[in-house]
Amino acid sequence: MRRSILTAAALTATLALAACSGGAEEPAAEESAAPNGEGATLTVWVDETRQAAVEDAAAGFEESTGAEVEVVLKNFEDIRPDFLAQVPTGKGPDITVGAHDWLGELTTNGVVAPIELGDTADAFEPVSVSAFTQDGQVYGLPYAVENIALIRNTELAPEAPATWDDAIAAGKDAGTKYPLLIQTSTEGDPYTFYPLQTSFGAPVFEQNEDGSYKPELALGGDGGTKFAEWLAEQGEAGVLSTDVTYDIALAAFAKGESPYIVGGPWMLESFGDLDLAIDPIPSAGGEPAQPFVGVAGFYVSAQSENALLANDFLVNHMATPEAQLALYEAGDRPPALIEAADTASEDPITAGFREVGADAVPMPSLPEMGAVWAYWGVTEAAIISGKSDPAEGWDKMVADIQGEIG
Repeated sequence: MRRSILTAAALTATLALAACSGGAEEPAAEESAAPNGEGATLTVWVDETRQAAVEDAAAGFEESTGAEVEVVLKNFEDIRPDFLAQVPTGKGPDITVGAHDWLGELTTNGVVAPIELGDTADAFEPVSVSAFTQDGQVYGLPYAVENIALIRNTELAPEAPATWDDAIAAGKDAGTKYPLLIQTSTEGDPYTFYPLQTSFGAPVFEQNEDGSYKPELALGGDGGTKFAEWLAEQGEAGVLSTDVTYDIALAAFAKGESPYIVGGPWMLESFGDLDLAIDPIPSAGGEPAQPFVGVAGFYVSAQSENALLANDFLVNHMATPEAQLALYEAGDRPPALIEAADTASEDPITAGFREVGADAVPMPSLPEMGAVWAYWGVTEAAIISGKSDPAEGWDKMVADIQGEIG
């Protein structure tokens, strides 16, 4: 099984490279059609988690092209500001690891170049390519997909709930301290609450036919008002509370104080030997509850003098099952490459997050999101705690955001 996956990936890579080179004849699968990189050096910025996987892929790239790869270790939180600062001066890397929701800022500042996936695009989870697409061009090579879901303690809740009300009823029947846990805090958590908001038909921005976003707010109107009223109702009933911070929710679920928690794979190491299942987040408003999906990938610098080599490294060395599974093992997030994701999905937990992620929506990478975050969470928290009238508070939030983005 493993051998067949790697063979198929190698063939896909060869055909994609042949398409990029424009040659009239397809090279045989065992031949190397890699560009000549003798004397060239690719600089790649990575964080500690991704370092070993990238170095392994770089070894094969160096052998096939003659180029050298310098892998530079950086703190992840430093990568985006340093990339933005250095690329315009002609410095910085040829390639950097990064998140898809950086895309709007990176393209606005002209620091990233499109990459050519060719036929390889079809080998990725569609949502992962969509996340890195802007104005019809792909700007990143995706390697991991990350999203939240409903994490269920199967000993306390043997079956997945169909709706939010079903989940709360089952949680109360379980006799635990909390019927369901969802981190809120006094600052709110619109990322975690987003699938519940979308279930009322109130997405944050309008979307184009290809799934990309346009800077037109969509979280207002009747759907937004109904969601705000629901938040108030849940807060009044004690189901939602600003007293429940991330740490409190994590500890309570680990101690068996609730059958459900809304969260992501980063929580799992805290849950010890609990028997878990991963389910879709149940709808509260009647429409599908679609969480945000975050996609991790690699960008090419707009100032790279080795753009063709950089594209080759990504498409033919980081877009293989071997490389993507190595990144999965390091970061514990479902791979973006479908064949790698199929292998990783032998783990039912990974399979559960992947299934939810397939119906999720990319977190907007629009620069306008900065204005949204500034008002969004605190408004939700104020409504849940009863400090704000739901309809008036939500309308004011929408007006404030609109004023910021123009």
